[in-house]
Amino acid sequence: MPAITAPNPLALPRVAAPAGEVAARPVLAVTTAPSGLEGEGFPVRRAFAGINYQYLDPFIMMDQMGEVDYAPGEPKGTPWHPHRGFETVTYLIDGTFVHQDSEGGGGTISGGDTQWMTAGSGLLHIEAPPEELVVKGGLFHGVQLWVNLPAKDKMRNPRYQDIHGGKVKLLSTPDGGALLRLIAGELDGHEGPGITHSPITMVHATVTPGARITLPWRPDWNALAYVLAGRGSVGTDRRPVRLGQTAVFGDGDSLTLRADESQDSHHPALDVILLGGRPIREPMAHYGPFVMNTQAELTQAFNDFQAGRLGRIPATTAS
Repeated sequence: MPAITAPNPLALPRVAAPAGEVAARPVLAVTTAPSGLEGEGFPVRRAFAGINYQYLDPFIMMDQMGEVDYAPGEPKGTPWHPHRGFETVTYLIDGTFVHQDSEGGGGTISGGDTQWMTAGSGLLHIEAPPEELVVKGGLFHGVQLWVNLPAKDKMRNPRYQDIHGGKVKLLSTPDGGALLRLIAGELDGHEGPGITHSPITMVHATVTPGARITLPWRPDWNALAYVLAGRGSVGTDRRPVRLGQTAVFGDGDSLTLRADESQDSHHPALDVILLGGRPIREPMAHYGPFVMNTQAELTQAFNDFQAGRLGRIPATTAS
């Protein structure tokens, strides 16, 4: 169950369906995310695996972390590691995570919160479950999105944003059939709290069984829909989608989703992450934790990391 809910969606500001003659975005592909392990061993689904970068730009990758109900002693995180040249967006749906970086940023985020880290010129960071979650176990579920930075911003100073769940802009569709959590960017004139260098829109939508939503979408941006939970369909031709699948939309002014009438007891609604962004359209050299424009810049990033120029692990941190 997502942490951010609204007792009466009809009392929220509405996102109007597009008026007049609009072009519905066709569904170009539906892909299924492979599963794997990240960091010290927490389970993830690789949401964008197999999708051509021309349809992702400026997004690089996204992992669905969990959903997993940990037993005592099982929760895991990541060790200290470097980043340069992009932004990480960690949106926590359930559970608690602790972030710390070599620039002094960080804190604890819980269900509904988002941490937005601009790695820029480079830093070290660590993400781990709090001691209480390790001892007692519990539910953990979230997503981490990587957003590319244009060449002019790749070496800017690092920045950390802690976006509390209470700051997320809550919206609804005209019939109240969907709750829309606008985390970043703009949707039908409404603004989310996330401050982005690469212009994007990020929405977590919960669509009630049988409901249909049609949202206006900037025609010059791309459009992706990743299913966090439940079953439904995408596009005007109602392509089926389910947990762990990503829909890639083509050109147009609007996108459409539906939730199946029947959902299972564990996932009572269709939960989807909707993403759109203005493509950067620059060369990209990506390897591991670094995303640059050229191989020479990538080599420099590795050299800077090995020389300690991307930061030092704080002395107060336990190894």
